[in-house]
Amino acid sequence: MADIKPFKAYRPNTDKVSKIAALPYDVYNSAEARAIVEKNPDSFLSIDRPETFFEVGHDMYAPEVYKKASDELWARIEKGDFVQDEEKCYYIYELTMNGRSQTGIVAVASIDDYMNNVIKKHENTREEKEQDRINHVYTCKAQTGPIFLCYRENEIISQIIDKVKEVDEPVYDFTSDDGVTHRVWVMTDEEENNMICRIFTSINEIYIADGHHRCASAVKVGLKMREENAGKLKGKQESDYFLSVLFPDSQLMIMDYNRVVKDLNGLSTSQFMDAVSEKFDVTEEAEAVHPSCKGEFGMYLDKKWYRLKAHKDIMKDDAVEGLDVSVLQNELLSPVLGIGDPRTDKRIDFVGGIRGLSELERRANDDMCLAFSMYPTSISELFDVADAGKLMPPKSTWFEPKLLSGLFIHEINGMI
Repeated sequence: MADIKPFKAYRPNTDKVSKIAALPYDVYNSAEARAIVEKNPDSFLSIDRPETFFEVGHDMYAPEVYKKASDELWARIEKGDFVQDEEKCYYIYELTMNGRSQTGIVAVASIDDYMNNVIKKHENTREEKEQDRINHVYTCKAQTGPIFLCYRENEIISQIIDKVKEVDEPVYDFTSDDGVTHRVWVMTDEEENNMICRIFTSINEIYIADGHHRCASAVKVGLKMREENAGKLKGKQESDYFLSVLFPDSQLMIMDYNRVVKDLNGLSTSQFMDAVSEKFDVTEEAEAVHPSCKGEFGMYLDKKWYRLKAHKDIMKDDAVEGLDVSVLQNELLSPVLGIGDPRTDKRIDFVGGIRGLSELERRANDDMCLAFSMYPTSISELFDVADAGKLMPPKSTWFEPKLLSGLFIHEINGMI
């Protein structure tokens, strides 16, 4: 059973929300973050990336940097940039991109559910990436960026959400700089909140869609604070939960996560094409190739597009080995192009589907030589991998639109 609780969020004043809310901290490098904060000092990115308060070259992981994030966060709350709801509640968060909407419930999720695999993972995390957010959350005593979770759709939850959206006015309704419209409702009806809480206790599988590092970091902070408070406090603490937005699977879209490769591993073009033809049916196309089904790939080489269809004998039934990203890696990238570990090999890079196929062409014509367009991994494939207790290859999924940071803040001091 999933322990998904309402909470009292700090959230932006209505008149400042469009200036405060920001894309996640890991979307930007340090220089990009500085440019955004310089242009818009109200941006929450200044708190999520507090090195922007210091000179270029200052150690972005130094203790004083995290302290600055905490000082700035609580000063802005004290100033009135943020308000806190008086009662614990759920929130409804709708994102609309290119005419397509998805709606989730903002809540806090149990770190114990993460530990006991009610909340399931499909990616490994790296300790060095975790440590930054551990320091940030622990120093601020607040979680500022929600974890993107998903669940198999529940009809009653969907009906409650639809009713609230139909009857109540949103507290936020704005369009961010990337063209995504964000709308938020506060669920004030106690009976509806209690119903949602009860329904989640009957759901045994919640899945991390995006934000594995943020999730792992929040859990480790919660465990650290639990150890510090052992014997001092009784009952569940706010630090035993982490900030989340939970979406039904039917509303989510995973985009393609494409690959670009530096060289042909010493092969001539004809030698490489011969090797490809051993595992794939190859057809030259006049236009850029968006794969139309599983087992199909686009390939761009020497300013030409090709459609690759995997031979049946290389398609697997296994939850991980049967993924298109695995087929490409195991049958072509590794044995032919010599890319053994795509996590560390400098000869491969990854391009999110939001950038379009023109970006693949640009990269292959510029700093790389070869590009592959992928058929997107499906939500059901993600569930299958997580249910099997396995891990996806790196860069298997690209979710859009991104959840904004600074819309909801979960303070982790105090009782739940």
